[in-house]
Amino acid sequence: MYFDLSKPQKLLQQSVRDFCKREIPISRVRALMETDSAMDDSLWMEMAEQGWIGLHLDEQYGGLGLGPVELSVVAEELGRACVPGPWLSTNWAATLLASIGGPVASELLPGVFDGSMRITIAALEEQGSWSFDPAVMETRLSENGKKTVTEAVTVNVLNGRKYLVQHAQQADHLLCVAGVDDELCLLTIPVASDGLRITSTPGIDATRKVYQCDFSNVPIRRDQILARGDEARQALQQSQNVAMVAVCSEMLGILQWLLKTTVEYAKSRKQFDRVIGSFQVVQHMCADLLLLTESARSAVWNAAWALQENLDANRAVAVAKVYVSDAVRKAGNLAVQSHGGIGFTWEHDLHLYYKRAKADEYLFGDATFHRERLAEMILG
Repeated sequence: MYFDLSKPQKLLQQSVRDFCKREIPISRVRALMETDSAMDDSLWMEMAEQGWIGLHLDEQYGGLGLGPVELSVVAEELGRACVPGPWLSTNWAATLLASIGGPVASELLPGVFDGSMRITIAALEEQGSWSFDPAVMETRLSENGKKTVTEAVTVNVLNGRKYLVQHAQQADHLLCVAGVDDELCLLTIPVASDGLRITSTPGIDATRKVYQCDFSNVPIRRDQILARGDEARQALQQSQNVAMVAVCSEMLGILQWLLKTTVEYAKSRKQFDRVIGSFQVVQHMCADLLLLTESARSAVWNAAWALQENLDANRAVAVAKVYVSDAVRKAGNLAVQSHGGIGFTWEHDLHLYYKRAKADEYLFGDATFHRERLAEMILG
């Protein structure tokens, strides 16, 4: 069977590529990564005006009503340009909110899509597991049953710590994954809440800032509990599948950049009075880069298509994450080796893509994590 993008999808792809070339050259990427937020408000509003935030979500919330394939198309081009900022985390959070629905989604999502409201997800804990087992989750909601003086609503408290929360300091609201009794629950928390402390932490990818979020008796009203139990688990899994397709698509864009840049270098760099691309070992490296890139494309498109067609996409998404995580690591190493000494200098742009790829490799679980998931799905 022959897979390719439709004409509208190709037009979307070209428009994103043109925008990135015009508005986000690598010089601007380098400038933004040196700032505290790695984002520019005017650029974020321009991206929102393009419809790239929530383009796959329903129009009732302000989205474009497209699908995961179109989201994948945009993510690939943003990865190819190494675009900094919270696009990925915002779309993950927006997908989670839309999956739950309800009044909070109706209140927040229109602002998220027009760029005036920023949200992110606080999920990962010290053990680093993406399985979110409530039995071992340290961030917990205590249902103490107290009532406030001014309003007759039960107030609970949240205690715990979340790590590697993308762009938490730039967000207006956090969507927090927590445990309550033996269940999972999802909460919405304004960043100005009492008891919430957000601390900047170092990360390998300077184009996305990460933070530690400490919750110390943060008051949580009943209406801030978005979902719990099976509903929370299903919404989280659905949003993770969409976000994993986006991050795999971003890695596909990185692969495409690595391939193009390495081939161009091999055709121009001379050694021993010959271009290095004439040496068979370098040709083999370039051929391996092409194989990794096109195989990754097949895996990513298959996962996006499975989500678009409302199929059971868990296996397809896990396969994509396994293959693309391995592929982008191998490709990054091949690109650095092909470039030689200049490949790991600060002046060359290769390290920007290598670091983004390494961060994406572990985001939502690495290849080993998803191989174990696949084994559980197959063997039961």
